[in-house]
Amino acid sequence: MKSRFLSFLFFTFLVPGAFSLPLESIVYPAYAAQLRLNDEIILETQLRNPVLKLIPFDAELKQFITAVQNSVNPGIMVEALYLYKKPVIFHTSAGNWDAGQKTGIFNQITAISTLAGIQYFSASRNTMRTFYEVSGVIEGPSSRRLLPDPYFAQVPAAHTLFARQKDLTFGDNVYRYDYASSADIIYFTQENITALNYGILPAIGRGNLRSVIAVFDCGDSVLIYIASMARAASLPGMGDRISSSFSSRAAAVLSWLTGRLNSQIFTY
Repeated sequence: MKSRFLSFLFFTFLVPGAFSLPLESIVYPAYAAQLRLNDEIILETQLRNPVLKLIPFDAELKQFITAVQNSVNPGIMVEALYLYKKPVIFHTSAGNWDAGQKTGIFNQITAISTLAGIQYFSASRNTMRTFYEVSGVIEGPSSRRLLPDPYFAQVPAAHTLFARQKDLTFGDNVYRYDYASSADIIYFTQENITALNYGILPAIGRGNLRSVIAVFDCGDSVLIYIASMARAASLPGMGDRISSSFSSRAAAVLSWLTGRLNSQIFTY
């Protein structure tokens, strides 16, 4: 309940805007150079007393994620950074996040149905595997009836939706998604409303999984940051299995989002 209250306060006082930030002003120089040079994900996986290492220099984002971390008290945390490079025709000047691009991105991250069928690499099986077999917006936490994805004519300051997602690892579950926007950032938090099981074993209790995805516009590119954290069941090997799964899933979500940017936003 405490985390929900913090979330409510945070989302209530945010207001949308349209500012872009130079990449070098929001991540460490070494990360900026690596992101610009290589089309690769920077990934950080931690077990036991994890600390934020890749988070961009955004005071509100850090305050929010720190509050979430304190609430969950995770034993597992995965962070990821990725730089999506826009086609030149879509570059914008410093300080200007094009309103059409921002709204388009927001509509893509609320398109929950498009997560169905995405693939990730399963290290335990040494093969590609479907992440979500079913994914869609539902009416509320007690409903399983799928609805169309929402559509927004402009980016709201805050929005909440519930989703049913059938995960081939953790089963058929309900999640809460909280979206927020401010002058220079859009992000959302995924929280499990139902407990997650790993096969027949209890894995993650209700509310003990949080994933935050943040999107910054950098004029010539889009910076995507992910922080996934969980307090897992104290069973032998469970933490290692879940952290490995989280790393692969973060890569899958980045692939999904950049694919949506390619096909729906930054396309000719």
